[in-house]
Amino acid sequence: MNVLIVEDDDGVADALREVLSGHGYQVHRVATGLEAMEHITSAQLVLLDLGLPDLDGHEVCRRIREHSCVPVITLSGRATEMDRVMALHMGADDFVAKPFSRYELLARMRAVLRRTTPCPQHPQAATAGPRSVPVLPDSPEPRSAAPRTVAGRETDRTAAPPPPMCAGPLRLDPRTRQVLLDGTEVRVTRREFDLLAMLIEEPGTVWEREDIMDRVWDENWFGSTRTLDVHVGSLRTKLGHKDWIETVRGVGYRLTVSATPEPCGESR
Repeated sequence: MNVLIVEDDDGVADALREVLSGHGYQVHRVATGLEAMEHITSAQLVLLDLGLPDLDGHEVCRRIREHSCVPVITLSGRATEMDRVMALHMGADDFVAKPFSRYELLARMRAVLRRTTPCPQHPQAATAGPRSVPVLPDSPEPRSAAPRTVAGRETDRTAAPPPPMCAGPLRLDPRTRQVLLDGTEVRVTRREFDLLAMLIEEPGTVWEREDIMDRVWDENWFGSTRTLDVHVGSLRTKLGHKDWIETVRGVGYRLTVSATPEPCGESR
């Protein structure tokens, strides 16, 4: 199975190549829309990033459809309803928003290939002419009931809930997933809570970007680490103290608020 990756970000492209090659796909990568058109005839599936340097990804998708019925999955950090609708309108078979896990991408690839491959039970349903049935890589083993996670780490469902964590006027309760600042709740997203929970574990400790991404977003995440900077910026704004989360240039982040010396009990 030949997969054409159209992606100008070297980091994302290399990660995709590694994962797909490990699952038995033959991968060719190009970085521009014009290069994609030159290699489209040899592709059996296309992973198309919408933010290309030369042509808009929607236009590339339209041009592909003028010459080929090859399955196309678009990838984009722009995930508004209009972006998704436009991609599908221009001929994409699916839309995957960044960031995404490798398991989701592989599952969507398999689903698209099933839909675009003639069904032996209903051969009359095929409209694009005969195609050979691709040999698809096995899907990952199903997991048992998903364990509960706190700051990206698995916890035993039968274990007692972890105690609240405090630093200065901050209090995080993993059981209720609440963030309190001087006793007043601060509304945060799931990722923001997990990020802050990781930082508050060891105030003053510098956490590397890669470790934060692996734990909060998981190791199967694809995309730019810019999403981490966005979440940090949002937390700084919500907490009202931009200096509480310090950027350590070239390394990562740390929480500068001192840990509470006494046990972290009920909110004050």
